[in-house]
Amino acid sequence: MARSIMVQGTMSNAGKSLLAAGLCRIFRQDGYRVAPFKSQNMALNSFITREGLEMGRAQVMQAEAAGIQPSVLMNPILLKPTNDVGSQVIVNGEVLGNMSARDYFKYKKKLIPDVMKAYETLSSRNDIIVLEGAGSPAEINLKQDDIVNMGMARMAKAPVLLVGDIDRGGVFAQLIGTVDLLEPEERAMVKGLIINKFRGDKTILDPGVRMLEEKSGIPVVGVAPYLDIQVEDEDSLTTRFDRKTTDCLLDLAVIRLPRISNFTDFNPLESIPGVGVRYVQHASELGSPDMILLPGTKNTMEDLLWMRQNGMEGAILKEASKGKLIFGICGGYQMLGETLRDPLGVEAGGEIRGMGLLPMDTVFAGKKTRTRVTGRFHEDLPEDYKELSGAALEGYEIHMGETTWREKPSPACLLSDGISNTEKEDGACMNNVCGTYVHGVFDLQETADALIRVLGRKKGIDVADMTGTDFAAFKETQYDLLAAALREHLDMKKIYEILEQGI
Repeated sequence: MARSIMVQGTMSNAGKSLLAAGLCRIFRQDGYRVAPFKSQNMALNSFITREGLEMGRAQVMQAEAAGIQPSVLMNPILLKPTNDVGSQVIVNGEVLGNMSARDYFKYKKKLIPDVMKAYETLSSRNDIIVLEGAGSPAEINLKQDDIVNMGMARMAKAPVLLVGDIDRGGVFAQLIGTVDLLEPEERAMVKGLIINKFRGDKTILDPGVRMLEEKSGIPVVGVAPYLDIQVEDEDSLTTRFDRKTTDCLLDLAVIRLPRISNFTDFNPLESIPGVGVRYVQHASELGSPDMILLPGTKNTMEDLLWMRQNGMEGAILKEASKGKLIFGICGGYQMLGETLRDPLGVEAGGEIRGMGLLPMDTVFAGKKTRTRVTGRFHEDLPEDYKELSGAALEGYEIHMGETTWREKPSPACLLSDGISNTEKEDGACMNNVCGTYVHGVFDLQETADALIRVLGRKKGIDVADMTGTDFAAFKETQYDLLAAALREHLDMKKIYEILEQGI
């Protein structure tokens, strides 16, 4: 079985996911077969594997860093919040059902066999497993029957590296307070402390590091700097939402829906020089962008009603009437139609009108579509999108709704379904409005560049120098930069000793 090491944090967004990814990359560079593991992830950014199973994107990112294919074994439980007190529960890539937080808390212990089967299978195939915790191990109201922090470390016999975020202040209190709230046997499992997101002169910090070691009795195995590494971050706490730049040559506005999901679809566009991608939450922030992007959402109907109530829908329709480009993905695509119906109560129940920009209707069904696809944009798209015609794409679908057309517009894409091995049409394109069910639609450089040409012609500017990158290759360089930075600032010799000694 593999050796294991676990990264836990003093709080959410302390940097666990990124540090776990960096360790995966380092171990891979050192010649080990390594895989990530997180027993339970709560996220709206999800991914579909080659087998058509659903998992959290954080472990996909870590799998990429490890140089292996993502597998639901790496994330056996995924919780996708549907509202403030409930989530869709996904086990081994399949939907188990919707549960309130209280009901799930009572139920989750029954999932330990699933968690351990996934972990042990993964462990039998690798040399090292890098586990990630969730939130903080010192949530004393949630510690009973814990299956993701110290409870998981105990089951996996994994020594723990505890990470604190100095950028948010109070890092010494974070680390010492967390250690002090642990039970004695849990405290003994913490073998190293990491101060993360440090900026400035480390010599000023060094006396505090020594006192931290004295007070906790645990060695500090690194002070990691604040890294500007462009890899996927935790969806609920991303800093991408704070970007408000409008002075780029091309201004792309993504609607920040309350239940926004898979906004990683727009990451490739952020890496193109001269392109500004900003997330807008209020109608007053929208302005007059070159393109409005409607992202995926875990609750299409309620998020559409949110837009209708706060004036965002009206602002979008006004821009659409001016000929501005509108592009929807998954739930954002569904919103563009005439009606949305939910007879089974999959989302909000009932029926509401859509935005009326595409002649189609969506009905939410009880079965989730989960598949990977390859294909191309239609060869004969409308004039507004003609540069996208024939551009290659690949990605995945993950949705509950089924969409039918009232009058058949040009389909957006022609796809090969990797699960059913069938050919199909997807999405719709009419005039300046386009939509698709495919997540990752802009990941290929060919498609991202084609979209930039669409925008350039529409705006009447030269975009010849505004080219994207091979996004998969770009991410590889980012993982290497991450590993190099961590090698410099972490005591990898000590971390290997912790890995060897276990608990």
